[in-house]
Amino acid sequence: MLLGEYKHNVDAKGRVSVPSKFRGDLGQSFVVTKGLDNCLYLYSKDEWKKFEDKLKSLPITSQDARIFVRFFFAGASECEVDKQGRINIPQNLREYAKIQKDVVIVGVSTRAEIWSNDNWNKYTNSDSLDVSKIASQMSNLGI
Repeated sequence: MLLGEYKHNVDAKGRVSVPSKFRGDLGQSFVVTKGLDNCLYLYSKDEWKKFEDKLKSLPITSQDARIFVRFFFAGASECEVDKQGRINIPQNLREYAKIQKDVVIVGVSTRAEIWSNDNWNKYTNSDSLDVSKIASQMSNLGI
């Protein structure tokens, strides 16, 4: 299970170290794609297959489903961890997530997320993270 928050730097070639605690769950090779909230999602091959199966089950006749599927598949790239524990984040994905130098890598159970430090700070300081609002919404979902 992927848990925790780690700060790292992206080098001039677009490489970033994957937290060592994540490497076992993600594997030597995994998928990185555009995520919601202007971050990147990292999936192990097994988790990507599960996600892919869900996306493939969406009706092709639905325009919203086609847009959603394109969003994740067109932005996806397979990454391999090098001997120093780094991956190279493709330029198009760095641009999408506004990643330049400082990043935050967070574990979110079955996936990891890479955020630009600025986007992470905006997200964690936003009103959407009001604990009482979240608790109310979770109650509505039956949690």
